[in-house]
Amino acid sequence: MGPMPGTREEDDTVPHATGRARLPGMRRLFPVTDQTVTTDSGGRPPGAPGEPGTAGAGGHAAADHEWSLDELADAYAYPEPGPGEPRPWLRANMVSTLDGAAQHDGRSQPISTATDMRIFGTLRGLADVVVVGAETVRLEGYRPARARAEFAGRREAAGQGPAPVVAVVTASLDLDFSLPLFTSPLVPTLLLTGAAAAPDRVAAAQRAGAQVVIAGDGMGVDPARAVEALAGLGHTRLLTEGGPRLLGQFVASGVLDELCLTVAPMLTAGDAQRIAGGPSVAVPQRFVLASLLEEEGFLFSRYRKP
Repeated sequence: MGPMPGTREEDDTVPHATGRARLPGMRRLFPVTDQTVTTDSGGRPPGAPGEPGTAGAGGHAAADHEWSLDELADAYAYPEPGPGEPRPWLRANMVSTLDGAAQHDGRSQPISTATDMRIFGTLRGLADVVVVGAETVRLEGYRPARARAEFAGRREAAGQGPAPVVAVVTASLDLDFSLPLFTSPLVPTLLLTGAAAAPDRVAAAQRAGAQVVIAGDGMGVDPARAVEALAGLGHTRLLTEGGPRLLGQFVASGVLDELCLTVAPMLTAGDAQRIAGGPSVAVPQRFVLASLLEEEGFLFSRYRKP
């Protein structure tokens, strides 16, 4: 069974850039800086051979700028905490085609790209916790997040562990506790569930080494309480990778702070699922563009609450 629509699992076959490696061809479209590519009346970047114009920072023309992993991590850094108790910040990371498909033939990989996967790994490298729906775990055989040497210094400086915690949202706790997610994580997996969860399933989860966190009064999980519960455990840099049902719940409850959306320059037609499902909100929620990167026609956007 392929991945759930809109989700991307960490893949050992995808090269992850180190601090010295580069992401060639990526350019910042927004916000506008001295590294933003602009063109002259002939469609050529300023500073091109034989053309007037100035080079960007570091002596390179803006069109030739190459991104290091550190620059990419800086571009996706979580907001700096304000005074007092740090406020939790929930971001989602999803991929979609031009016509709104979050998958092709049941998988998101065909609409992804190597750079999209590097950003996927970067977002995990910055997060305290990755929040995922139980259905995604069941269908994918979801694995624990891995420690990345290239993020070790950054995570240590931020007071984080070697890898993000995985937190599974589940009402029934009907999960295979023999999965590596429970048997061999670097840090214990969290299970977010309701107060009415079956005691025998709670006990089985705890025997498997998972930490059960109550985030709802009934069988299900209240999204706002889930965010509060994670923050209470010291996890304020939150990342959800879906699936679409879980993202829809976060959207409907108004707790999503940021959407990192990769737009693939592809058209698939068909009836593929969107990145968020479930009931619609009463009034569409307006987000603002925080940043926009581009490589080979793929757009890597960040939208935030105003």
